[in-house]
Amino acid sequence: MADQNVPPRSPRDDRGWDGRQHLTPDGHRDHDPSAPNGPTGHHPYPGGQPAPGYATAGAPPARSGPQWVGPEGLGRPAQTATPGYGLPNLDDDGDPGRRVGRRRALVALGGTAAVVAGGAALAMTPKVRDLFGGDAPVGDATGTTVTDGTPARPSGQQPSTVRTYTEQNESYMGSRAGTALKKNSPTGGRTFSGPAAAAAATEVTVKTVLAKDPIRHLASRATFGATPKLLADIKRLGIDAWIRQQLEPEKIAPSAAELKLGDLPTLKLSPKQLREQREALNERGAQPEREIVDATIARQIWSERQLFEVMVDFWNDFLHVAADFDGGEAYRASFDADVVRKHALGSYPEMLVAANKHPALLLYLSQNDSRADAVNENLARENLELYSVGVDGGYTEKDVRQAALLQTGRGVNDGKYVFRPERHYLGKVKVLGFSHPNNSEDPKKADAAIDSYIAYIALHQSTAKYVAQSLATRFVSDTPPKSLVDRLAKTYAANKGMIKPMLMTLFSSSEFWASVGQKVRRPMEYLVATYRTLDVAPQAAPGFKQGDSRRTAFAQGLRQIQDKMRALGQYPMGQPTPDGYPDVYVAWTSAGTMVNGWNEAGELLAGYRTQFTFTKPEKLVAKPPTTAGAYVDAMAKRLVHQKLSSRERELILDVAGVSAGTRVDATFNGAVAAVARAILASPQHHLR
Repeated sequence: MADQNVPPRSPRDDRGWDGRQHLTPDGHRDHDPSAPNGPTGHHPYPGGQPAPGYATAGAPPARSGPQWVGPEGLGRPAQTATPGYGLPNLDDDGDPGRRVGRRRALVALGGTAAVVAGGAALAMTPKVRDLFGGDAPVGDATGTTVTDGTPARPSGQQPSTVRTYTEQNESYMGSRAGTALKKNSPTGGRTFSGPAAAAAATEVTVKTVLAKDPIRHLASRATFGATPKLLADIKRLGIDAWIRQQLEPEKIAPSAAELKLGDLPTLKLSPKQLREQREALNERGAQPEREIVDATIARQIWSERQLFEVMVDFWNDFLHVAADFDGGEAYRASFDADVVRKHALGSYPEMLVAANKHPALLLYLSQNDSRADAVNENLARENLELYSVGVDGGYTEKDVRQAALLQTGRGVNDGKYVFRPERHYLGKVKVLGFSHPNNSEDPKKADAAIDSYIAYIALHQSTAKYVAQSLATRFVSDTPPKSLVDRLAKTYAANKGMIKPMLMTLFSSSEFWASVGQKVRRPMEYLVATYRTLDVAPQAAPGFKQGDSRRTAFAQGLRQIQDKMRALGQYPMGQPTPDGYPDVYVAWTSAGTMVNGWNEAGELLAGYRTQFTFTKPEKLVAKPPTTAGAYVDAMAKRLVHQKLSSRERELILDVAGVSAGTRVDATFNGAVAAVARAILASPQHHLR
């Protein structure tokens, strides 16, 4: 795996993924609370110490433990956190002038949003697959003789039946927290003539602290976070017209930030150029595998093509190739452009066929090593388990073996896809319902047989269900209703894997509009939504000082955001293993991650990241009210686009140490940043 900080000087182009890169078992938090720098070695605070009022992941206060925040908002206390992984430990509770200390108030408010909901660890590392050994079979791979498999994975059995594997999201939702979520999810529904009709006719009956406003709901699910401008655009255009516009991203003008992506020079280079210029790039400190992540972050925050970017992120988890694998520096940007982005709103079968001929995937999963007399099963297995029918899709270990034999011969040479007929197995194969004589010595026909197989599994009925389940999990609920999944699967099958019809079915379904507050933002999503709602601009602040002559302010700022996301445990294309990031909230239960996100919000409000331009916190509300309670209401409307509950409002007033009737100026008597940060720690910002 490529080093995260320095480009590899002599990368091995035949290396695949080699395990997880997180430095701690749960991928989020430091097990040594005395270590200030976290996984990136970058201290987030000037001078190496937190600014006054910043939270740290210390032990929880004795009066209360962490609370749960699922879709219903405030929940019951969770188990006591392990020392060192607790909730905010602010330092003013001893101040006799305060009614309630900031620590207790912020813990009561934001601790509910910690998503500490059942103790599930983030790490979900699949076992490294055993390679096939022995001589390659000759002539007919469909025979009844068992030549592969182990006692744990018998050749003729479906992997999920043996329970060696479990679908990732399903495994988390099997916890007690997952069971509780299922009780508060929408059940059943129907499809309407269009999204606006569905929104108007659907009543929200689930328990949630979020406003039951369809425009806010659409902005929260179909983008990386609502902004005042975005909400105004949806209201002006109407729900149907806004969705139609988003489904044609090529017609949406690039944002100012997207026009600045030229500041990332390696994005313009082809894989061939990246390989040829490797040493020169190393000397300049350029890291192509990190610049593609920087570019993705910029698009998530600032692009007007928000639905497209959400779908790019969806496919980056579904058809996952890590950026940081050994070879990612040359090929990951091309995979992003030529596979994921090219087909994100198009045809999934075409995407999967293209992926299976792209050097990034072939190297990532070691297909370049696979030949008839030494078969490597990695890609064949993941094509079935992760990229098509899913672990419950009905395939067996024998199917994996035969798929692996069929796919031999594919690889990479001189940086390009190549089919090597001398490495290809010849003989009849059968995988699920697909069969082929596979007996042609013509390289084009042999390669076309593999394409036919990939297209077959991409259109399999189990793939339709698996894509539908994953899409509904992303957009609707961690436990999406079966009725919706079934309708989405039918749309997928009827439209031969086209994505836009699936999205229209999704947005025209009552289940989507009934699911307000049923998703929790993952760490990356929380951070991006925070940048968006604070209206951070991509231009450098007046006080910026150029410390790195090799990179622009914009490029430096994006790298700092990426470093923060790495510290939080999630960043674009970041999962080192082929399963992508889990998409259910019980997988992200780390108080340390939550506190780290709050602190970044504080840094933004303080304007510490001078590579960007920030709105001063006292300027966020155009005409600030003169009483504390009304000012909190106005600030909540500006940042989380709705009112807070009376309890949350009172807790935020406690953070500032004032009552609702206290007279305040535009700076909230000096506490405006603390108030804004507390609102960004509320369930209303953590939920989407």
